[in-house]
Formats: sequence, structure tokens, C-alpha cells
Amino acid sequence: MRTTLELPDPLFARLKARAANEGVTLKRLLRSYVEQGLGAAATRTELKRSAATLPRLEGSLAIEGQQLSNAGLFDLLDP
Repeated sequence: MRTTLELPDPLFARLKARAANEGVTLKRLLRSYVEQGLGAAATRTELKRSAATLPRLEGSLAIEGQQLSNAGLFDLLDP
């Protein structure tokens, strides 16, 4: 499939120089970078956050686990 990319001139110059230094075509270099980027994005989405991994406060300002829900946080805001 063909597509058109608009890149700033300095970025294009860096890409072209990198391709020349590595002895590959610009097309092959860009394809490699896109594949690497997609692979990295998949790895990041596998890491899911939960309330168990959030930092906890100790002391008088500590929030209990049940208060971490939206309803619990709204209750904390209401006097």
C-alpha cells in the first residue's frame, strides 16, 4: 500500500542520513521504525493500572480503598 507522509525538512534529512549510514533504503528504514513503534505500543498497553498499584498516603490524610471509587471521591469533596 502506498501512502504520503509530510515530515518537517530537518526530520526528513535526519532519516535520509540515517538510512545512508545504515546502508538501507529510506523505505526500509521507515518500515522498520513503524514496526518497532507498533510493537512498543502493544507492550505499553499490556501494562494496566489498578488501585492496588497506586501510591498510598499514610497518616491523617490517608484515603481508604473504598473511597477510591468515583462515588467515594465525590463524598470526600462534599462537606
